[in-house]
Amino acid sequence: MLKISPAFATVGLLVCSNLFMTLAWYGHLKFKMEKLWVVILVSWGIAFFEYCFQVPANRIGYGTFSAAQLKTIQEVITLVVFVIFSALYLGEPLKWQTAVGFTLIACGAGFVFYKP
Repeated sequence: MLKISPAFATVGLLVCSNLFMTLAWYGHLKFKMEKLWVVILVSWGIAFFEYCFQVPANRIGYGTFSAAQLKTIQEVITLVVFVIFSALYLGEPLKWQTAVGFTLIACGAGFVFYKP
């Protein structure tokens, strides 16, 4: 049987979680004519699947990572997924200002893992 490390499983589950989260939060932007209550219900339905990955990711990862490290990993994955989603789905090109800002956030995230 294939044994997956907790770190790898955690990151994989967080990537899956963020795919659903990004779709739930931003997918409705292409459907401006749809009633708000409809997109809210659809977003909640999509978010259910996000939680189906997020909760196990945190449970598996906690101990290998601290809570702060888990949150940091999740945020960096969120930025990467969002950049891809906004370019491919929303058709918004990545601007240099956004790239610099996200890079600075990622650099800041590195300090959470820094061990002097």
